[in-house]
Amino acid sequence: MASDSTPADRATVKITLAEGLKSVGRDEWDAVANPADRPFDPFLGWDYLEALENSGAVSAREGWAPHHLLARDGTGALAGAMPLYLKGHSYGEYVFDHAWAEAFGRAGGRYYPKLLSAVPFTPVTGRRRLTRPGPDRAGTERALLNSAISLAADNRISGLHINFPEATEWQALGEAGMLLRQDNQYIFENRNYRDFDDFLSVLSSEKRKNLRKERLRAREGLNIRALTGSAISEQDWDHFFAFYMDTGARKWGQPYLNRLTFALFHERLRDHILLVLADRGGKPIAGALNFIGSDALFGRYWGASEFVSGLHFELCYYQAIDFALARGLSRVEAGAQGDHKLARGYAPKAVYSAHWIADPGFRAAIAGFLDKERRAVEAQIAALGEYTPFRKGPAGDGD
Repeated sequence: MASDSTPADRATVKITLAEGLKSVGRDEWDAVANPADRPFDPFLGWDYLEALENSGAVSAREGWAPHHLLARDGTGALAGAMPLYLKGHSYGEYVFDHAWAEAFGRAGGRYYPKLLSAVPFTPVTGRRRLTRPGPDRAGTERALLNSAISLAADNRISGLHINFPEATEWQALGEAGMLLRQDNQYIFENRNYRDFDDFLSVLSSEKRKNLRKERLRAREGLNIRALTGSAISEQDWDHFFAFYMDTGARKWGQPYLNRLTFALFHERLRDHILLVLADRGGKPIAGALNFIGSDALFGRYWGASEFVSGLHFELCYYQAIDFALARGLSRVEAGAQGDHKLARGYAPKAVYSAHWIADPGFRAAIAGFLDKERRAVEAQIAALGEYTPFRKGPAGDGD
């Protein structure tokens, strides 16, 4: 596919396509992906995204063809970028549009391929139009969006989809004419807790007791190891990969990542990784993988070779809270879905996506659906918020 910026943008930046991050310098990409004035996001960095491509987890063969937009200023320096993929399906996105694809197909349209701006296989909120600090930031963001839409329109692609943008970017995308969608995730917020016991102190008496019992029962007879950096061994990764493959095969039939992906994560990102393993008799039986940002811990994958009641909650949720509080992180994002997180201190929060649909009739139908869906999601978030385990009222209910 060919791309260039719109005439109004050409005076400031030139937009080109990169069919893979191997052709983009690591430092120049990271200068816009993780600039000094933004919290560090491990999923936007060259190390993470290029590892997916390098290992073959992201490729045209897998239905994820990279077509990243690059915005360069008059000196040739990278002023902005937009992770972008030509998708041949809707798997690995966590914003579900399969019903849209089926409806468009029944009407005689062709939904795939589509353009997607997102982090593959990663339902984590973050910036999608990546720009360096400076007065031209807003103009570069507009140029990237206009070029992405033009790329879809010029190549007769059904639509452009931007998944899990930050709230402010989502609102700006709506103002630019994109259709707005909303969903919810469960996120733990650190309200300046000193430690896990301090967090427990704000729960209702019954919930506090239940969580303590659940943790004790899950850890009985096990040794829990929370590992980062060089403390993670190749053998640890081998065990975790086996857990990951088992979970992936049972949940969606074909795990997205491969062993090389995890090897590259270790090589490049081990200081931004928390791997939690549960050992029985010196042998790992379960594990959970997290990525560490400058202000948040992001839970990603989990697996086990044997069932232990409550162990999933211990490794994925409680150990994550322990680590986040010890590091002074503001929140834990434990991934998509999972109403069971609600009872464990993870509260419902809105997450977003934005959509440009080429066909006018199809666009109108989706717009009507999204208006109703947003209202339903907002009502759901409000209702779920009443079921958090926190004490009600200023005095609490005591032990």
